[in-house]
Amino acid sequence: MNETIEKLTSALQDYRGMDNEVLQLVNTELDQDADLNQTLLSVANFSAEDIVQFYAEVLNLEVFGSKELALEVVSPSVSLKFSRNYNVVSLESDEEQMRVVTATPYDPYPQKAIALASGKEVKMCLAAPELISRTIEKASADEASISELSDQLEQDLSFSEDGDIDRLKDLASEAPIVRLVNVIVSQAMELRASDIHIEPFEKRLRVRYRIDGVLREVDSPPTHSIAAIISRIKIMAKLNIAERRLPQDGRIQMRLQAQQIDLRVSTVPSLFGESVVMRILDQEQLVLRYEQLGFGKVNIQRFQKLIQRPHGIILVTGPTGSGKTTSLYTALSSINLPNKKIMTVEDPIEYQLDGIMQMQVKPSIGLGFSEALRAIVRQDPDTIMIGEMRDHETASIAIQSALTGHLVFSTLHTNDAGSAITRLLDMGVDDYLITSTVAGIVAQRLVRTLCQRCKQQITPLAEVIAEFKLDQYGISSPKLYEPVGCPECSGSGYKGRTVILEQMEMSPALRKKILSRADGTTIQNQAVSDGMSTMRMDGIYKALTGVTSLEEVVNATQDT
Repeated sequence: MNETIEKLTSALQDYRGMDNEVLQLVNTELDQDADLNQTLLSVANFSAEDIVQFYAEVLNLEVFGSKELALEVVSPSVSLKFSRNYNVVSLESDEEQMRVVTATPYDPYPQKAIALASGKEVKMCLAAPELISRTIEKASADEASISELSDQLEQDLSFSEDGDIDRLKDLASEAPIVRLVNVIVSQAMELRASDIHIEPFEKRLRVRYRIDGVLREVDSPPTHSIAAIISRIKIMAKLNIAERRLPQDGRIQMRLQAQQIDLRVSTVPSLFGESVVMRILDQEQLVLRYEQLGFGKVNIQRFQKLIQRPHGIILVTGPTGSGKTTSLYTALSSINLPNKKIMTVEDPIEYQLDGIMQMQVKPSIGLGFSEALRAIVRQDPDTIMIGEMRDHETASIAIQSALTGHLVFSTLHTNDAGSAITRLLDMGVDDYLITSTVAGIVAQRLVRTLCQRCKQQITPLAEVIAEFKLDQYGISSPKLYEPVGCPECSGSGYKGRTVILEQMEMSPALRKKILSRADGTTIQNQAVSDGMSTMRMDGIYKALTGVTSLEEVVNATQDT
């Protein structure tokens, strides 16, 4: 037992009133060469944060949190292999001193080894083990870009359509390809991408990330690596690498930068090979709060009142990728109480919700939305979520469920709230059933939010004020904001997305319009007369308050 460990264990006696019995157990574990961190976690009932605070107080060391460490530059003078082996991070320093961040300040070897190799004085600092691991993984990804790894690929990675499948499996498992796929995913995570597109063409392989809803091309691997890269992804997703003629869907679970992420994988055949799209599902980034999604106070109150109903149908509409499922997950989470049973039918299940029974449809074995719905209504649920109403049969079962006392949530693909009614009528749902079961419809879009660091305020022209009626939002001297671009937002001027929405609640006037088979525009106009704020109105208010730009709002709502 070295001097630092003795100093720490001696301090335990006076730390938080630790009794002698626990202290004796700690010393017994350490006498048997147990790790001090693990001993404090298991025997002394410390948390990871408690351990860092304890070491800092006793040893008088500087502590790094995630924000502080993110601002530092990792020094290349200590190899990443050494950093991984001893879970330490060396930071950029001056000519005489080097700072090293560790979670095990009681281990003297890393400090001595780094001091000997660098010829500098080593100042030890503290951080949680998981934070150090995440920093090392990020440094690894930064060190090896896609273009640099592409240069390392062997020329024999080319593979013909008639090639040996076993050889392709071997190539897909080789270190350069494994590392290249990991870097593609890591960079996507760093850039906050929602999707990764890998597209083969005759003379090149294109890699693009969808960031804040917009595709951005990045460095691409060489063309001769197409088959090996796609095969690597298919192996990870447990897909058939020999089948290149049919579309396939799969899922990858992997851990990168100390984060557990899921990738939803889709492959389709194309002229020059298979196109792959990976949707990134990061459970840690899932937002289930209305305010963070972009719901205003009035919309939150109205929506909360709507979902507290004992029965009826609540629809969320919008195009693909407009955040419909996230809004429904947020609604389900807010009513997820011990006295309610909530069940979902999804294709696929994007995120796992604690306390909610989720079922994924499997059309290949005859388990579609309608078959799944028939089964779960016999499970005595209070609330049901249907991933999407796609046909008359699914809509009919949903309506019958609402009529028999269930609260039903679902999604539709329509441009606005009023069009959802005509879509149901087109499916063959009777108008009187719509008026008696549909409680409300939320239509939404996602717009990019301005980078708060570089956005610039502008005074709108009189023509713009008149066209968009900017003086009718209760804001004197209306101002707008425009994107500029800075390193924080990678030069785009935007960072993140928010929702703009409209909520249509069933009213007597709306019921009359529906029963008279009015078109979607007439229904929409009636909802506005009833007091509904449209998506464009919600978006313009967000533009006036500096959340987004007017251009984003116009682009998102030009079809509504």
